[in-house]
Amino acid sequence: MRNSIGREGLENPFMGAFANVKESIYKPVKTDLTRHPERDSTLDEVLDSLKLKDGMTLSFHHHLRNGDYVLDMVMRKIQARGIKGLTIAATSIFPCHKCLVDMFEDGTVTKVITAYLQGPVAKAISEGRCRDICVVCTHGGRPRSILEGEIKVDVAFIAAPGVDKDGNLTGSDGPSACGILGYAVADAQMADKVVAITDYMADEVNKPEIPGYMVDYVVKVDSIGDPKGIVSGSTVITKDPVGLKIARDCATLIAHSGLLKDGFSFQTGAGGISLAVANEVKKLMKKNGIKGSFASGGTTDYLVQMLAEGYFEKLYDVQCFNLDAVESVKVRDNHLKIDANKYANINNPDNVVNNLDVVILGASEIDLDYNVNVTTGTDGIILGGSGGHADTAAGAKLAIIVSKLMNARLSCLVDKVTTVTTPGETIDILVTDRGIAINPKHQELIEKLRAETNLEILTIGELKEIADGLTGVPEKLKTSDRIVAVSEYRDGTILDVLYMV
Repeated sequence: MRNSIGREGLENPFMGAFANVKESIYKPVKTDLTRHPERDSTLDEVLDSLKLKDGMTLSFHHHLRNGDYVLDMVMRKIQARGIKGLTIAATSIFPCHKCLVDMFEDGTVTKVITAYLQGPVAKAISEGRCRDICVVCTHGGRPRSILEGEIKVDVAFIAAPGVDKDGNLTGSDGPSACGILGYAVADAQMADKVVAITDYMADEVNKPEIPGYMVDYVVKVDSIGDPKGIVSGSTVITKDPVGLKIARDCATLIAHSGLLKDGFSFQTGAGGISLAVANEVKKLMKKNGIKGSFASGGTTDYLVQMLAEGYFEKLYDVQCFNLDAVESVKVRDNHLKIDANKYANINNPDNVVNNLDVVILGASEIDLDYNVNVTTGTDGIILGGSGGHADTAAGAKLAIIVSKLMNARLSCLVDKVTTVTTPGETIDILVTDRGIAINPKHQELIEKLRAETNLEILTIGELKEIADGLTGVPEKLKTSDRIVAVSEYRDGTILDVLYMV
């Protein structure tokens, strides 16, 4: 599954709807570059014009994350109109979208397709309260399926922080600025109708991502969301000595992998240990005078600082994780907006993740075959989803999982993961506080690390024996035989099924 595509295409990142895609596959629906969207209508008037009907697919994006008001605003009005059997194709679902639970009950919504979900909606799906089988895809798999027609979006509702006089949309301006609208670009390109909902209009806006000719309606409302809700989860380097040891060991491993040199490319998540790894890598880059080519992914203030201090030439950004990143992408020319197709679509030959050297990822579970679960908890309840996990693991030369071996008296290592989110063949290394397990396919690296470092290199079986000795072996999860969702890989393959709990 590893991709050896070169980096020549990365000099011109995606800044338009049709850049770097295969014309034979991706046919733009709206090609009249002179058209402008209808404006000054109320949301009710637009919903009347759309002629909504049962069974449609409606899409939303999540750049405002847990501060989003738009999905709730739109769906409550649609529910009041008595429309049933809708599919919600949202890029991610957060606790602020709990209105969907009531809509499962009355049949307004019967299916959800998303790359990530947490909170009341996730729990309701796990409990079998949504009628149809839901889909948990990847951030790269979603645009692939939309652009290739597997998912047909009838209406895309786009929360747009800024809209200009020509209907161009940006995430960078206005009181609800979220930085980027990259996850909504495929929807705007392919949906039958596109409705931009905004709380800020101006003659010109900063760095628009979606051109006005793709937009059918613009609706002005009082507020589309609370930008403070963008910050969710840990975005601070851990101070825990155990986590810091994991980070130091991981950085040592990267240094001896041969990949940490000029042109190095890197992605890390927003968790405390992952950010600590980035900090340790930064120290090594400074010590050795190394300048990286790019960092990518969901962006924290820490990656912004590394960009500002010259450790990377560019930052490819598909999603801002905090307000420092929102400001940076607005003002820095080398902090580049990209869309999800450019970021991680397996069928886009110029996708960014396939050019990564190293990605640092987390795991709720990892098994003896290196399969990783970040979709469900040990109780089977949905707690997240792939997002870009499976995309980056497949694309990067070295996909590293960092995790404490035990957390809350539970081991991260199991015989078989509850749900396969990311297949083991794409995971290279597990770094824990009790030792490091390296996929046996990397025998040269194993020998090199044993010869050059004092790192504790074990087999994954040996690590699991240590964990079992400390925590015991948990009882097998009991579920019903009803499938409530599927875990879908970036190419559309079904990796696993999720059962009602």
